[in-house]
Amino acid sequence: MKKIEAIIKPFKLDEVKDALHEIGLMGITVIEAKGFGRQKGHTELYRGAEYIIDFLPKVKLEIVCPDDMTERAIEAIMGAARTGRIGDGKIFVTPVTDVIRIRTGERGDDAV
Repeated sequence: MKKIEAIIKPFKLDEVKDALHEIGLMGITVIEAKGFGRQKGHTELYRGAEYIIDFLPKVKLEIVCPDDMTERAIEAIMGAARTGRIGDGKIFVTPVTDVIRIRTGERGDDAV
């Protein structure tokens, strides 16, 4: 199993969720986040004063899926989240050694 963590633009969340649902992935955790990468934020004018916005709003998705679905999930996220502009985000993939469903005690792929 793999854990996929994706940092995306907030307005792309529904498209990514739909793309993951289409390939058969149902479970997803969504966390509102703020951050910056190479874009390093931006400046805005408010009532004549210039403000530096260091941390931009982002959404972090966490998905645990079987190894055979990992590439399809990554492609679905990339396809749905891509705008072609700076700040589209990142995807991190890490191995998961075990998953336990608390309610039933199921382990491994059955718990996902």
